Amino acid sequence: MGLITFKTFDNSMDAHILKIKLESEGIVCFLFDEHIVSVNPLYSNLVGGIKLKINEEDLIHAKNIVLELEQTPYTTDDEKIIACPKCESKHIESGYKSMKSIGAVFSAITSFLLFIFPVYRKTVYKCLDCGNEFDLKK
Repeated sequence: MGLITFKTFDNSMDAHILKIKLESEGIVCFLFDEHIVSVNPLYSNLVGGIKLKINEEDLIHAKNIVLELEQTPYTTDDEKIIACPKCESKHIESGYKSMKSIGAVFSAITSFLLFIFPVYRKTVYKCLDCGNEFDLKK
């Protein structure tokens, strides 16, 4: 009955969302290396990200919860299911950081020349079936 790393994250917000969901289902879990990654995000690769650890006996239950979450489609505020405008697939990723705009390309070039972290990336939905990137505002 030891702790095992169930999932790793690069930001604390996603880690806490899953931690709260698992705890609401009765699974005891802990976050490791959260503070060092929050203080300096560039250390995420160094320490292996933020680790969500659970007890070994809860592994199957936790996997089922994550599978259920992944299969739940994204919806708008008025409860309409979000689908890809190109292929009508509901298998999409939310919060994808796109580099397919002039601002993002300029930001990438500037960050490369000045050795800084890229500041501008557009956040969009991405269809996991056809690869289309889209925004609901359009």
